[in-house]
Amino acid sequence: MNEENKNMVRSFKYNLSFYYQSTIIYFIAFVLYVIIRGEFIEDSFTLITKDPIIYFFGIIVLISIFSLLWNAYKNKHLEVTESSIVFKTRMKIREIPLENIETIKISRDRGTLQTKAFRLIRIKIKNRRRLVIIRPYDYENEGLLLKKFQELELKINR
Repeated sequence: MNEENKNMVRSFKYNLSFYYQSTIIYFIAFVLYVIIRGEFIEDSFTLITKDPIIYFFGIIVLISIFSLLWNAYKNKHLEVTESSIVFKTRMKIREIPLENIETIKISRDRGTLQTKAFRLIRIKIKNRRRLVIIRPYDYENEGLLLKKFQELELKINR
């Protein structure tokens, strides 16, 4: 791919750091609870298996691991080109041409209390009632993603 095409198509991978962090935190809490709740009898450790909280923690850890693996398997991407916005997963591709977009609205920072995680990009599509909402924080390199959408916003709102 030459340099000109590279600038035209930009791919942003879905950020899985939240899933990694939550899985690790839940697993550590589970292990700590098991260690604290277990019994030490005559130099051996016995696990209390009749404690419902252990099962509850175990279910939470399994759900967290499943959601991490599922999202890693889906392999979500967002591609922004000069003529369209493409949502890609392992199973399907959804393309929105710029001709079908009525407006793009990007929420602005309203002071120092609002963080980058709460910024939203709202896309109104012709002949569709619901908006397409994108959180730039959910994708890697969110600054460049915001810049690309600001360029598209200027192009569409002309």
